[in-house]
Amino acid sequence: MNESSTDNRRTALITGASAGIGREIALIFAENGFDLVLVARRAERLQALAQEVQGKFGVRAEICAMDLSDPAAPARLEQEMMQRGLHIDALINNAGYTVTGHFRHTDWTAQADLIQVMVTSYAELCHRFGPKMAERGYGRIINVASLAGHLPGAAGGTLYAASKSFIIKMCESLSLEYANDNVHVTALCPGFTYSEFHDVAGNRDTVSKMPSLLWMNADIVAREAYDAVMRGDPVFINGRANRLVALFARLMPQVPLRKLMARNERNAVARDT
Repeated sequence: MNESSTDNRRTALITGASAGIGREIALIFAENGFDLVLVARRAERLQALAQEVQGKFGVRAEICAMDLSDPAAPARLEQEMMQRGLHIDALINNAGYTVTGHFRHTDWTAQADLIQVMVTSYAELCHRFGPKMAERGYGRIINVASLAGHLPGAAGGTLYAASKSFIIKMCESLSLEYANDNVHVTALCPGFTYSEFHDVAGNRDTVSKMPSLLWMNADIVAREAYDAVMRGDPVFINGRANRLVALFARLMPQVPLRKLMARNERNAVARDT
């Protein structure tokens, strides 16, 4: 259903909009009549996407090149929207990446940047834009989490799953807080998704060995995300196989599950030596 009209145009702000799931979410919101604010570091990609959605869907698309690892970025983004006279009706927090390797062998600055992008900026942008949505009686917020947030912690990429668990619990709470304000908050939990995410992370060879039934296309993930937030789902896991994996992790006793994770780690170390 088209949630916007020429008489009452709504605006969606999407972080991490230059590629992958973020780009596809931008397209699906534009298809449904939302004007867009596209946020990412790569201005040239944002500009190309803005021109694409304007040509295909006739919506307005503005870009805002910004690095969300900068602690000042969320406040600056809010100020930028005020200066442009834009009310944000939908917020999609999608910016994200992972720091590979064991925690103790990584640089703390890299870990601190990850926390800023994938925890603090998500929470702060919800805090800055959510109350204004409630005041206007309409809001849609998607925080992109992951299937990893439903699974036991694994060695390596230590803060990635932890950050996604945080996002899931935050969305569950915010969904309750805004229940009477027509503001829907959804934690989107995709599994393996065809995008450049794993190329940037440097683990493409490893994840490519996962069964094909666990993989999804980014455009399908995005369409399901749109439908889920419009329904008001507090948490949505993409894909039947991923939902079964999450159910298994929830029902299986934790001690043997942790032992299974530890065995997988030992096997991975053995393969690499």
